[in-house]
Amino acid sequence: MDSTAATRLRMSRQRARDTGIEIALRKALHARGLRYRVHLRPVRTVRREADVVFPRARVAVFVDGCFWHGCPEHATWPKRNAAFWRDKIETNRRRDRDTDARLADEGWLAVRVWEHEDPAAAADRVRAEVLARR
Repeated sequence: MDSTAATRLRMSRQRARDTGIEIALRKALHARGLRYRVHLRPVRTVRREADVVFPRARVAVFVDGCFWHGCPEHATWPKRNAAFWRDKIETNRRRDRDTDARLADEGWLAVRVWEHEDPAAAADRVRAEVLARR
């Protein structure tokens, strides 16, 4: 299998939802007594789905992958087809900023959790935001 086919296969196997970090974060949030909805659009008119949503507190949590969202600590820039990947990742970053702004305009708080974060620490951060907004 050539590297392009291998890359295509590897990328096709990436989960879009219910990733390991998402599930670990949800378990940690639940253990802290928080109840939430999963994979839901916080605002109907904003065509973006959050990974974890607290409707009453108006908090939307997005779990971002280090590669796909260009983590400042762990982002890698592929050498093969570099222009495509740079454009793809930068587009994702712009969409993330746009999502955060659009949700804020509707009275929501978007919380971003990187896949490399400790789920317990991220859950503490999310919990603090949810409690502050109740």
